[in-house]
Amino acid sequence: MYEKAFEHQCECVTAHCFEADRERERTKALFALALGSFCIGTSEFASMGILQLFAADMHLSISSATEAITAYALGVVIGAPVVTLTAARLNRRTLLLCLMALFIAGNALSSVARNLEMLAVARFISGLPQGAYFGAGAVVASSMVGQGAGGKAFALVMTGLTVATIVGSPLATFLGQNLGWRNTYVAVALLAFVAFLALWAWTPRSDALRGGPLIQELASLRKGSVWGMMLVAALGIASIFAVYTFIGPFVTDVALLDRRWIPIALALFGIGMTVGNLVGGHLADMHAARGLVWGFAGALAVLAVLALSGEHALVLMLTLIGVGATMMMAIPTIQVRLTQFAPEAPTLMGAMNLASLNVANAIGAWSGARAIEAGHGLLSAAWAGLALTAAGLMAFALTLRKNPQLATA
Repeated sequence: MYEKAFEHQCECVTAHCFEADRERERTKALFALALGSFCIGTSEFASMGILQLFAADMHLSISSATEAITAYALGVVIGAPVVTLTAARLNRRTLLLCLMALFIAGNALSSVARNLEMLAVARFISGLPQGAYFGAGAVVASSMVGQGAGGKAFALVMTGLTVATIVGSPLATFLGQNLGWRNTYVAVALLAFVAFLALWAWTPRSDALRGGPLIQELASLRKGSVWGMMLVAALGIASIFAVYTFIGPFVTDVALLDRRWIPIALALFGIGMTVGNLVGGHLADMHAARGLVWGFAGALAVLAVLALSGEHALVLMLTLIGVGATMMMAIPTIQVRLTQFAPEAPTLMGAMNLASLNVANAIGAWSGARAIEAGHGLLSAAWAGLALTAAGLMAFALTLRKNPQLATA
């Protein structure tokens, strides 16, 4: 009798230890994925924080210098489908390692660029891996968190990017201000190498992460609902970039604060993004449309306040938090809906979501720059963002008409 009780106790301890080991392995793998997205987010958003620095160094106007940011976004837009489809049969772990290696090369090249043309090429290369990385990362994360938690899985991978806006981008901007903007990209490349090692050591080696047939991925692109949701993302999320691109000028030229406030403003924006992402991941798994509708509607209100009263430092800082939070609340919903529309191609849908967000990047930065160039003042970039988000909300209303189950789920 005592022997059986002892055996049962040993079995329980063994099972507990095994489960604890699995949890540790999962935590390390998710950390590696988030570290990679942290590097990507730092590179993307720090470029906006050091916009004034490389513009001055290369004797460019602010609007001209945004071409380097647009080039990065173009790299993501092109790379998301092309890289994902080219690597359709690759194991997702192998794909993640290849993408991080390409990202390191792009940032190293950015650090030695001598003119706008070379910087634009380097930023384009840096952007190529982003969409495929988030697509593959979401698949790996989903395999670890289980079914019915697609929004949570995508939010976990995106957490690295949003934390980058709190810590990575402000620190990289501070580094650029004090040691030169080129060292920003050197630091990103070095940290990305650490992420490469973490992915190599901790991402599961599993046949369950193998790729699929190319034809299966391509079939998903024939669905009108997929393209409709991508349009919603490209238009609606653009206001993030219409604002974030010009945070530096907002702080120094509108609110008349010292440039040392720029990293603080970037961090506040990132805090809003992180909170919005976590809330949005929960809403995406619980409700079909609520996260997106609430996010876009909230952003319209916050953008209007920013455009009207952003010259007041306190208003500027609070609205930066608000724009980040409301916009990020919508993004996990977009990912979950895309995956539901094309469940046979989850990696490609994750990549296309990021491609849409970088179309938003290009549209937002371009629209904000054009509004400023037209002589309407720096805060007119917020009005440009408001118009784009309103268009995205209207596009989603049309999507609801074609997919009425989204309105009630």
